Amino acid sequence: MTVLMWVTRASLLAWVWLTFCQGGFWRTDQRLPPRPESARRPTVAIIVPARDEAEVLPLSLPSLLAQQYPGSARVILVDDNSSDGTGELARKLGEAPGSLPLTVTTPGEPPEGWTGKLWALRHGVELAGDAEYLLLTDADIAHLPSSLDSLVAAAEGGPARPGLPAQSYDLVSQMARLRTETRWERLIVPAFVYFFAQLYPFRWSNKAGSRTAAAAGGCTLVRREALERAGGVAAIRGAVIDDVNLAKAVKRGGGRTWLGLADQVDSVRPYPELKQLWRMVSRSAYAQLRHSVLLLVGTVLGLALVYLVPPALLLTGLAAGNLRLCVTAAAAWGLMAATYVPMLRYYRQPPAAALLLPFTAALYLLMTVDSAVQHWRGRGAAWKGRTYPAPSASATPSASSTPSAPSAASSASSPAGASEH
Repeated sequence: MTVLMWVTRASLLAWVWLTFCQGGFWRTDQRLPPRPESARRPTVAIIVPARDEAEVLPLSLPSLLAQQYPGSARVILVDDNSSDGTGELARKLGEAPGSLPLTVTTPGEPPEGWTGKLWALRHGVELAGDAEYLLLTDADIAHLPSSLDSLVAAAEGGPARPGLPAQSYDLVSQMARLRTETRWERLIVPAFVYFFAQLYPFRWSNKAGSRTAAAAGGCTLVRREALERAGGVAAIRGAVIDDVNLAKAVKRGGGRTWLGLADQVDSVRPYPELKQLWRMVSRSAYAQLRHSVLLLVGTVLGLALVYLVPPALLLTGLAAGNLRLCVTAAAAWGLMAATYVPMLRYYRQPPAAALLLPFTAALYLLMTVDSAVQHWRGRGAAWKGRTYPAPSASATPSASSTPSAPSAASSASSPAGASEH
């Protein structure tokens, strides 16, 4: 029982540290600021990489074509060799009255060393001409009419005021609100974003000079000049987790980045069953661990200590009548649940669901292990008919922070569309 007591104390200390020293990761207050009336409205090209997206495109593309943006904007949909008529459908949707100008193009198969999404993005960036900003958004992401205007206004920032300097950003990203309509979506999705924020605290990422950098690939507005300074899309051409690597590249190039939760951006992709959510996470969880067995073992042990020990040893303490063990384990579980409640509220879920987080974490642990197994079998990072090997060190930027226990959550190469396109 002495050993169990020390393990429980270690778990409690981990939760004290996470709660108070991990950048307030559990807060949900990082949202786009109000639009400054004096902000410029420069030209924007909206680039949508799409591969076999005919099912969701009618729910997403019209929202982009209907953006109410005071400046000049156009939409470029890059049909990544779809077999379901994605390109033809996009052209029909672009004929709606009042739509923004739409270009539908196909880049051909990606060359060796490129992921399909990034090859499509590169093609879209080339077609964007001299647009000052590029909105990179997935084909399963729907935007409210003022979404683009709000993103650009946030990037431009407001004028300097007494005591407050002008503040602008080179990259502004929003983590789209994922669907939570089915039982499995309600169980898995809020934790998905919660774990991502734990690994990449938004406040740290948004702080100038911080080594932490992250973005959500489903909705990322980047200044063209900053992208070019970072080496362009080619700088991250082999990255499966492209959004985080893009933010790191922009930050290394001297740019400022911002990431927050979305109020005007939603994913329309359904994940009705556990198997779809499982694949969403497992397809790139091992890539986040840099394909390292040591990091995999550390992640599994960390998840077990932080999320599984408190409920397991609370039950053990109750069975053994050990009050100290019960109190310590309950305190750890209490901190875990308390930090999860804000994310549940953001997703309009009952706070009591926070008590299920250990079970959800156990699923993420299994998804992470499965991700490694699939990689060892040669089926890692597979999506829509393509499988990507582990990139070489020169293909993607090195990580600026070491993955911690919740690394499985960062498999959202676009947590808002946790999909390649």
